[in-house]
Amino acid sequence: MRDEPQTLTPTAGKQPRATGAADSPAASGPARWVTRLVAVGLVLAALNLRPAITSLGALLEEVSAGLHMSGTVAGVLTSVPPLCFAVFGIAAPRLARRFGPVAVVCAGMAAILTGLVLRSFAGGTPAFLAASALALMGIALSNVLMPVLVKTYFPDRIGSMTGLYSMALALGTSLAAAATVPVTDLLGGDWRLGLGVWAVLAAFAVLPWLPLLRSRATGAAPAGGSPAQGGGDKVSAQGGGAVPAQRGDGARGAAEPAPRITRSRTAWALACFFGLQATGAYITMGWMPQIFRDAGVPASTAGVLLAVTMVMGVPLAFVIPGLATRMRNQGPIVVALGLCGLGGYTGLYFAPAGGAWLWALLLGVSNCAFPLALTMIGMRSRTGAGVVRLSAFAQSVGYLISIPGPLLVGVLYQHSGGWGLPVALMGGLMIPQMIVGSLAGRDRTVEDEC
Repeated sequence: MRDEPQTLTPTAGKQPRATGAADSPAASGPARWVTRLVAVGLVLAALNLRPAITSLGALLEEVSAGLHMSGTVAGVLTSVPPLCFAVFGIAAPRLARRFGPVAVVCAGMAAILTGLVLRSFAGGTPAFLAASALALMGIALSNVLMPVLVKTYFPDRIGSMTGLYSMALALGTSLAAAATVPVTDLLGGDWRLGLGVWAVLAAFAVLPWLPLLRSRATGAAPAGGSPAQGGGDKVSAQGGGAVPAQRGDGARGAAEPAPRITRSRTAWALACFFGLQATGAYITMGWMPQIFRDAGVPASTAGVLLAVTMVMGVPLAFVIPGLATRMRNQGPIVVALGLCGLGGYTGLYFAPAGGAWLWALLLGVSNCAFPLALTMIGMRSRTGAGVVRLSAFAQSVGYLISIPGPLLVGVLYQHSGGWGLPVALMGGLMIPQMIVGSLAGRDRTVEDEC
């Protein structure tokens, strides 16, 4: 058992400060103000990282009919999120170095807002896909940079802050899944309004980042020190603070280069784990309501069942990261979550309607592999630069791995005429997920392996 992993900023209590205690978060008003606003921004941003996807899952049948999509095209639509996450996530580190992570996340929230508005007016499938891709681009950039912002502004609270924004992410996911169908009915049954209403939530998510962009003019900075100061870690002044320059830990005491992630077995294992859990998550968000509807469950109830699956992440997303940071090896958590997934898919195969609520609960627990993966990203690197690279690598490669899953489910469903084969595929993927997750959970860092 161990406490939060050691970080490499002066606030971790293990590095000397050249500027004294006066500029620490405890003593500096601007630093406290910036940190609190970042926390609010993280929560609001997390609330918007999945409604664009789960709201579409709840109305997939109506959208497919309205835009005249085949089952295969609908499968392509459910594969768009991981594709966008993989493609645009690769650009996040470079954009963060150029503009700062705060500025990039702010732009990401604006992209989500714009995409959600535009796709509610789309007249055909290409326009709908393009608008969805814009929103998903904003989600992809924010996905990669959330762990970076936590490491930068909350270096001694990685577990609790990861749990907080993971809980908000799960809350936004479940809220969109549960409320989209009733809200659409309330608005006259127009699926365009039912999808577009989530732009309101995205508009609120832009607001906290605007003062943070202006804060660079006043010299406010994260806990690692002010950009205007000569001592301590070097921090970019752009975008309200960027990732601290890497420093050696207490044992090394010297500057440490950013690791070459592709040489790390742990990084590859973490990327594969991230990809397999993402495959299950996006298959669930895109197809689970339809599975229940085809089994005879009413559309509104199917949406609530998806919401139950997603809402399980609200408490567990807060508990699991804290538990993971106190364990040397996160493999047992990986296996426990995988077994829940196996149980849920087995139930969907044999009795999708009869035990629907239990299967939804089990799959909800299994989907908490996502906050666990985010926590392991922060734990598998000692430096801020390492976290940036590991987060981008694990998420981009992981989402590439997840792309075929939702598409394959759509193809299998259309050609087999039922859900038996697709559900069997979903359950079978839990086995390799548990294997690579256990490898990624071992107590080591990418710097050691590189």
